[in-house]
Amino acid sequence: MGLRLPELLLIFAALLLLFGGAKLPQLGSALGSAIRNFKKGFSGEEDHKLSPSNHASAADAQAAPPQKVASKE
Repeated sequence: MGLRLPELLLIFAALLLLFGGAKLPQLGSALGSAIRNFKKGFSGEEDHKLSPSNHASAADAQAAPPQKVASKE
């Protein structure tokens, strides 16, 4: 008993009327990223970018001046 084609078309038409054609791709990508983040959080995976040890090393890398690379010419 799921959603069949007529129901899906009706939902899509209602969304198109409410948000317009330009907003639908943005809403779809936002919904997809939200679902991905929910699945990551539910499975227990941690984002390595937000861990305190990596955060400190990233701050050190930003504070350090860029190093010059010797080129062979």
